[in-house]
Amino acid sequence: MYTAYGFRDYEIGDVDVVRHNGIYHLFHLTLPNHDYIAHAVSKDGIHWHRVKNALFIGDPRAWDDDMLWTMHVTPNPYRPGRWRMFYTGLCMEERGRIQRVGLASSEDLYHWEKVFADCYPLEIPGDHYEHSLDEGREWVSFRDPFFFHDGEDAYLLASARVNHGPIIRRGCVSLARETAENQFEFCPPLFHPGRYDDLEVPNLVQLDGRYYLIASTREDIKVHYWYARDLQGPYKNYYDNVLLPQGNYAARVSHDGDRCLIWNFFFKGLTTAGPHLLAPPKELVVNERGELRLRSFAGFSHLIRRTLQLDTLTPLRPIFGNPSASGEVEDGVCSLQTESGFEAFLLEGDFRDFILSGKLILEGNGKCGLVFRLNEEGDGYYLSLDLFKGIAQIRAWGHKERGSIEEAFYYEQLQAAHYVPVDGPHSFSLVVYEQYIEFSLNGYVLLTLADDHFQGGRVGFYVESIELRVEDLELKVCAEPPTASYPDDLPNY
Repeated sequence: MYTAYGFRDYEIGDVDVVRHNGIYHLFHLTLPNHDYIAHAVSKDGIHWHRVKNALFIGDPRAWDDDMLWTMHVTPNPYRPGRWRMFYTGLCMEERGRIQRVGLASSEDLYHWEKVFADCYPLEIPGDHYEHSLDEGREWVSFRDPFFFHDGEDAYLLASARVNHGPIIRRGCVSLARETAENQFEFCPPLFHPGRYDDLEVPNLVQLDGRYYLIASTREDIKVHYWYARDLQGPYKNYYDNVLLPQGNYAARVSHDGDRCLIWNFFFKGLTTAGPHLLAPPKELVVNERGELRLRSFAGFSHLIRRTLQLDTLTPLRPIFGNPSASGEVEDGVCSLQTESGFEAFLLEGDFRDFILSGKLILEGNGKCGLVFRLNEEGDGYYLSLDLFKGIAQIRAWGHKERGSIEEAFYYEQLQAAHYVPVDGPHSFSLVVYEQYIEFSLNGYVLLTLADDHFQGGRVGFYVESIELRVEDLELKVCAEPPTASYPDDLPNY
């Protein structure tokens, strides 16, 4: 996962990514100062190198001389071959309490110039939105711009607040129509759910004949989505409209050929004060019910150095010595079971960076899951699967050095996700690369997070009062990640 190299370990903020001429371009905020927008490039979407910073705060007394907030980079629909960056700016004279939107322009994505025109910076009007310091929370929300080009129509979305209702439930997505180049006409809110303080970093994407609105909410530190048949709504949500589970935030969509990718940073530790890391992208798809789902990034295939089959990974070894446990391999199928209690069965070899895949088939009503980066005492990661209720959870579980009698262990819930259960067999994929952990079930990503409690170890499965059969088991060993130190030989992109 990408992060900054500086004094603080949480410097990366909101992100935006575009792909051009085979190169991914990442633009991101720098926290906590917010004094410039950084630029990094990548050939594979996983390993990044910093290049020339894109944009800096303005000189004293400029409208953006305090901080720069979230940006959005798109091709300029009026000037082929050029790029536009809408960005949020704050002013020191107002102590940063009024948010405005400005524009920068580039021919090559590396060199940016701010656009000084009569319409910029854009300020949100008061017809439908909070627009003065006397309203709501006594600051003006108009940030996180997102430009959407729909045929002949062009729109600018932003995070804003309506000017009525309970103070902490006014968050909305504002809408402005670009009637001509750099000429905007503000409309009523695109969406106001009446539920959240803010809908941060809004996105709009059209897939399979529907419009999908994506935004992040600070209340639960998750990424949510809503859908509509027409661009201006009404926007509805399903029984579960969480697109990315807790800890993932500020998602941005981008296009990579025919694929729609989603990028975000991850709050390590599930609080906004924790370190921030850029997660690898996921592919955004629509299932048969019209719900948004995520598929694992195809770029992981470039990391694979060798593939281990079942004959190399077995025999399976139980680690906890449960006398009622048994495990065997026959005709390419691993059969693991316990009549009573818990047992983990480990594959041959120690692994740090890998992709494990296969199919799970259950017999009985007990518990099962995956384990990885386990040591000989069984300390490591435990991925619990409730295939009956549709719950996936991952925990760091192990011995605590110098813990008291009552606290001799830690048992930390790292992330959980819910899904609609289906009949087996259940195909799965577990990606473990450096700090990044991603788990997919039946083709869709459920868990995506970062953690570094454990650096390497054994991989396997656990069962508790159940029989678990594992078919088509395969483990792909990935290349070691590059060093985390700042690279001396930056590529000349």
